[in-house]
Amino acid sequence: SAAKITREEAMKLSVDTLERIAADVGENPCARLGIETMGKVNQLGTLEEVIEQCKVAPIYTPVVDFGHLNARERGGAFPDCDSYRRVFDTIAEKLGDKHAKYLHCHFSKIEYTAAGEKRHLTFADETYGPAFEPLAEAIARENVCPRIICESAGTQAEDALFMKNAYLAARKELKTE
Repeated sequence: SAAKITREEAMKLSVDTLERIAADVGENPCARLGIETMGKVNQLGTLEEVIEQCKVAPIYTPVVDFGHLNARERGGAFPDCDSYRRVFDTIAEKLGDKHAKYLHCHFSKIEYTAAGEKRHLTFADETYGPAFEPLAEAIARENVCPRIICESAGTQAEDALFMKNAYLAARKELKTE
């Protein structure tokens, strides 16, 4: 948490810790550690912070939780396909195409307060976001192959099936354009 110290101090401490972990792990090409975007405003975990942390060593890879990013912004972070595409483009630009193409993601709608994330919801919720369909379109348009973990509260199987069908529909739509 960056609540008791400045974000800069928290970032410096996290980078120092990540450097020590990388030194302990060594050059093992099979070791990959994910650094996740976080949903609370007082936590380190903006996309930019995660990217900077991932630059510490090749063993680190970003884990983008789109619900967390949306909660940090108190909604509206992903209104359309292009807003999702910017995440993939930013990662490709700053960490390389491979990180963007095979991005590990988490997705769910998340209730938020002024402090950010409050709790995970289901896709049935119509008050909070983000919407998945624009992400499905972005994945199809960017031609990326992310691994997406559904983190819906209690309806992971149903909502994961919805995500699969939304992606297949986005690919089909793209082929007819």
